[in-house]
Amino acid sequence: MNTQELSATAHALGAKHRGILAADESTSTIKKRFDSIKLECTEETRRTYREMLFSAPGAAEYISGVIMYDETLRQKTKDGVPFPAYLAKHNMLPGIKVDTGAKPLAGFPGETITEGLDGLRERLAEYYKLGARFAKWRAVIDIGSGIPSRYAIDTNAESLARYAALCQEAGIVPIVEPEVLMDGAHTLERCEEVTNGVLDTVFQHLFDAHVYLEGMVLKPNMVIPGKKSPQKASPEQVAEATLRTLKRRVPSAVPSIAFLSGGQSPTEATLHLSLMNAGGPLPWALTFSYGRALQENALSAWGGKPANYPVGQQALFIRSKLNSLAAVGSYKSSMEASAA
Repeated sequence: MNTQELSATAHALGAKHRGILAADESTSTIKKRFDSIKLECTEETRRTYREMLFSAPGAAEYISGVIMYDETLRQKTKDGVPFPAYLAKHNMLPGIKVDTGAKPLAGFPGETITEGLDGLRERLAEYYKLGARFAKWRAVIDIGSGIPSRYAIDTNAESLARYAALCQEAGIVPIVEPEVLMDGAHTLERCEEVTNGVLDTVFQHLFDAHVYLEGMVLKPNMVIPGKKSPQKASPEQVAEATLRTLKRRVPSAVPSIAFLSGGQSPTEATLHLSLMNAGGPLPWALTFSYGRALQENALSAWGGKPANYPVGQQALFIRSKLNSLAAVGSYKSSMEASAA
């Protein structure tokens, strides 16, 4: 394990003003996105869309890395340049999603376990040769009646730790993503309670697995009420609860925390991030690792039409720039109108 290289990569992913573009949607997920713009989902349309995002003029200034799906990592630009090489040339680190999805956890109705550890060591070695320098594994924790169980949290945390150790062995920085879902009717307080428990368990397993904390990135949910909760929370309350949780549970050795957007609107995700960064120095860099919250406007503006390619790229540029400002606490909601 080259700890110096791992640390340098982890710090680069959380460099000030920059964040991560999550473009690792599975084929079935991106089909749903394409259905919304009435575009056929083929290998070529997926390639074209990803190239539109990766080559958006100016966006690389605000994007430190891109998480890709297996298919995307192996694809090339229209000029024949492999995507990992293209990204690296433009100072964006190539990343890869390596889990194979959340499956029902036997004996625990309503809960899941993320799979993908079988053969992971060999896959990571291949991904490194293809140019990947960081990876992502997502564990899913749902809040509901009687859940999450202690067992579901523990087994998912153990899998995250085993994945992270294998990544570092391969010279790849692991993004550790324990997502407490914002589905359901739970309150802000309940989300905070569960997120505290999840992060506590995850880091205990990371310690036990000898994961080098200085060479990883944490990708957590924000502490937010469930979508169906009658009790709403202000942006300030979300920021305060999230920071309180992170300060209690995340060691300062971790270089950066890159939030998932988790179903928030693009503007909500940006505002929450900015409020957290506006309060002064923190022990880790707080940035973004957004998928839909970065892509939604770009996908809609492009609409699958070649003539709209530059418009889609401009939409990604704007969203990336606004989130860059949020990563240093300088974003204001009033910027949305002028940016558009």
